[in-house]
Amino acid sequence: MDTQLLQAFAAVAENGSFSAAAEQMHLTQPAISKRIALLESQLDCSLFDRAARQITLTEAGRTLLPHAQSVLQAIRAAKRHIQDLRGGVTGLLTMGISHHMGLHRLPPVLQQFTEQYPEVRLDIDFLDSEEAYERVLLGEVELGVITLAPEAKPALQQIPIWKDELVVTVSRQHPLADQQRVSARTLSQYRAILPGLNTYTGRIIKTLFEQQKLPLDVSMSTNYLETIKVMVSIGLGWSVLPKTLIDDSLCGLTLTGQKMSRNLGVVMHRERSLSNAANAFLKLLLEDGDRNRIEINSGVQ
Repeated sequence: MDTQLLQAFAAVAENGSFSAAAEQMHLTQPAISKRIALLESQLDCSLFDRAARQITLTEAGRTLLPHAQSVLQAIRAAKRHIQDLRGGVTGLLTMGISHHMGLHRLPPVLQQFTEQYPEVRLDIDFLDSEEAYERVLLGEVELGVITLAPEAKPALQQIPIWKDELVVTVSRQHPLADQQRVSARTLSQYRAILPGLNTYTGRIIKTLFEQQKLPLDVSMSTNYLETIKVMVSIGLGWSVLPKTLIDDSLCGLTLTGQKMSRNLGVVMHRERSLSNAANAFLKLLLEDGDRNRIEINSGVQ
């Protein structure tokens, strides 16, 4: 059975879409459809139900998926081990990176890495932290550089790299803008613009209000912090954002009796050895984290 057919099958199953799978694999949609048709012909069964414009796995498809994922993961691992036998830092490094990290934390590290290790080919997917976490768990990416989960699954190892302080923010025209300190009870009386409450960052905010038995009036929700920043700056509501995002368009307020923060870092699978390229990237991440901690402790912003 051709592994290219299994790759196409896994991509469609995981994306729930032929077009999204084609985009992910840098192929045309007809090419993906042809590979799925060939695989179904070889197995003499249908792998997908295509009724009502929705793509869902048949019973045969659900049975095949974990086996296909296991085969593809074994092939990726074999390639990494063979490349690492040469002793150099080469080959492919697959990573899932959150949008915020890609914009605000990783550019210097990525630049340094590509300059030091030009023979490594980076394959980066920009994802929500929660999705990147699952992709590492499934073995689809080697590293996740994300907002770390409050509690990691036993199969995964999390290494905190940066501490990200979270700050209540409002526009300069907001009724609370002239207050230096604000309570959660006061915030509950105003509209909020927050990341999804099922995200790691959203859960921090949700837990705070639940502990005080206070309502959250969420008028708008998006997982893109840069979008939240713009919506807050034009006065559509308050939010909680990383301190590193606050500029002259926003007012940062101290939350009475509470300090909020999240851990940013890297997640990897405990049962899968890292490639030379992944180990080299992890080393640069740890160095950057140490350097930024020193700068913050010294008062340098």
